[in-house]
Amino acid sequence: MALHEDHVREALKQVIDPELFINIVDLGLIYEVDVLPVEGEEDQNDVKIKMTMTSPMCPAGPQLVADTKKYASEVEQVREVEVEVVMDPPWTQDMMTDDARDQLGIF
Repeated sequence: MALHEDHVREALKQVIDPELFINIVDLGLIYEVDVLPVEGEEDQNDVKIKMTMTSPMCPAGPQLVADTKKYASEVEQVREVEVEVVMDPPWTQDMMTDDARDQLGIF
């Protein structure tokens, strides 16, 4: 079975923001997940992730990046993971899923 972006996003739901106690996917912190097949290595892929933080000075930033890399790396067929933190576009509450909004009491 070919690796798909959804497999990686599902694994990233294990990364929990330590201040909000919600996973980074539902928070809307994951902007892009690119799965790039490795030439000459069947069933091996490199993954490039663009993510953001809830604020530029997020104290949990280094932990969130490390956990993102860790859990994406554990997905079967992933060889290497690159995580890039971007601040454009800036994160807003509109990027959260309905589940995340419900957990935070935002209606």
